[in-house]
Amino acid sequence: MCKESERLQSIQEGLSPTLFLTVQETFQLQDKQVKALFNVSISAVHHRRRERKNLDSVASERLDRVATVSHLAMEVFENKLATINWMSSSNEALGGQAPVMLCGTDIEAKQVRRLLFAMECGGVT
Repeated sequence: MCKESERLQSIQEGLSPTLFLTVQETFQLQDKQVKALFNVSISAVHHRRRERKNLDSVASERLDRVATVSHLAMEVFENKLATINWMSSSNEALGGQAPVMLCGTDIEAKQVRRLLFAMECGGVT
């Protein structure tokens, strides 16, 4: 985890399309899910990768949000596979949404973080 100032700088400069594709693969996101979550198409990501250009700040911020929420989930679950499964699976406490899909906005991500904090304290699963 980086300092907030470092994260902000990375977002402003744009994150790597390769990191984006790794997240897509890790959470097995379909193209339409990628478009909904990151507001960018897979073809645009591949185009940026070929041209060695970073993602725009909107997609980068959302990617950063997925990373920070995933990091918190990893602290709760203490297991990479369990974290990936939890982040990728629908959750009734989140209205049937997969936590990873609720990282598009800060308000949605706060819901996921609250749930993770409750789980860490012995609350809901």
